[in-house]
Amino acid sequence: MNPKYPIYIISKGRAESRQTSKALERMNVPYRIVIEPQEYDEYAEVIDERKILVLPFSNLGKGSIPVRNWVWDHSTNEGHKRHWIMDDNIAAFCRLNKNRKIRVADGTIIRCCEMFTDRYENVPMSGMNYRFFAPERSAMPPYYLNTRVYSCILLSNDDKHRLMWRGKYNEDTDLSLRFLKEGYCTILYNAFLCDKAGTLTMKGGNTGEVYGDTNDRLEFAQSLKDQHPDCVEIARRWDRWHHVVDYSKFSINKLALTKDANIAPNKVNEYGMELLRVERTNNE
Repeated sequence: MNPKYPIYIISKGRAESRQTSKALERMNVPYRIVIEPQEYDEYAEVIDERKILVLPFSNLGKGSIPVRNWVWDHSTNEGHKRHWIMDDNIAAFCRLNKNRKIRVADGTIIRCCEMFTDRYENVPMSGMNYRFFAPERSAMPPYYLNTRVYSCILLSNDDKHRLMWRGKYNEDTDLSLRFLKEGYCTILYNAFLCDKAGTLTMKGGNTGEVYGDTNDRLEFAQSLKDQHPDCVEIARRWDRWHHVVDYSKFSINKLALTKDANIAPNKVNEYGMELLRVERTNNE
């Protein structure tokens, strides 16, 4: 299966690496990549022009925020119920099953995330957890409820759910918290994972505009605390500053089924997925 909702990859300075684009190409999953006009020729050399969306602005110095809001408007104007917005540094997508993280070869897991999210009328934001946050020796539930969603996000386009991306730092966490404070739920899938590169491990993206020279990222933590002083603290960990969010207060937010929710019977449905052994080259 392939996704029902459109996938947007936001990218800057990564025409050569274009990890998420390559991953979706291997899986034959449709997508569009959103770039600034000055980089069109570079991206068009390696990506089908029909998959490229060119922004009406460039080099605003505000990180990905203007792009994210543009994508939200674009998908809404096209009439979609939801849209995916993905960072451009995802090397692969995986299914977590019996503590094994196995790369998938098509878009079925993305469609499964959509179907599960669509069962509920109060989930404006969901997405996949990072592969490195799912240790193989730990027992993990299929999803976490009411927490942050990063980098691989499915967003509702319903007017009642529309919030503007804002700020310069921690925009994913900020948006998650704002939805939770409105009484909505978020879903972070562990059954399905994205293999995202760690922050500052790749050139391009927000590396220069946002991360740049900071005081061990104290500005990042302080920004989120200023936005949400009721549930955010600042702590020194791993030789830099971090924000620490208390999500426990949102445990009162409960999932609400839609009237026509398609609830699966109490048995395993693999949605056509099969476990196959394949030979990989050094480049895969």
